[in-house]
Parts: sequence; structure tokens; C-alpha cells
Amino acid sequence: MPKLKTKSGAKKRFKMTGTGKVKAGAQGKRHGMIKRHAKFVRTARGTMVLTDSDAKIVKKYMPYAR
Repeated sequence: MPKLKTKSGAKKRFKMTGTGKVKAGAQGKRHGMIKRHAKFVRTARGTMVLTDSDAKIVKKYMPYAR
């Protein structure tokens, strides 16, 4: 069986926690913060843990990050 390649975009955007969950940055914060309300900007700070259904997809892209 050949080695599997990691998707380059995924390795830049996601990190794995020690327990195997997937961390990602908050969505919707690249630009246009003026039109967002203050509560959105506050709660979207830092990183989030992805849901199981989304994490399953990301783990396929990163076969060796476990």
C-alpha cells in the first residue's frame, strides 16, 4: 500500500487535539467586521472544535495526523 498524501489546504487550516478532535479557526472573520455585530466578533475569537460529521471529512484529508 503506498503512502497517502495529506491535503495541503487541510494541514494549513486544521489541527488535531490530543484526544483526536479537530480544531479550526472561526468562520466568517476574514473581512467585513464592520457589518458583523459585536457578539459575533466576540464569540468567533480563537479556535473551535469541529462537530463529528465535519471532523470525519477533515480526518480523511489528514491521514497521519492522529
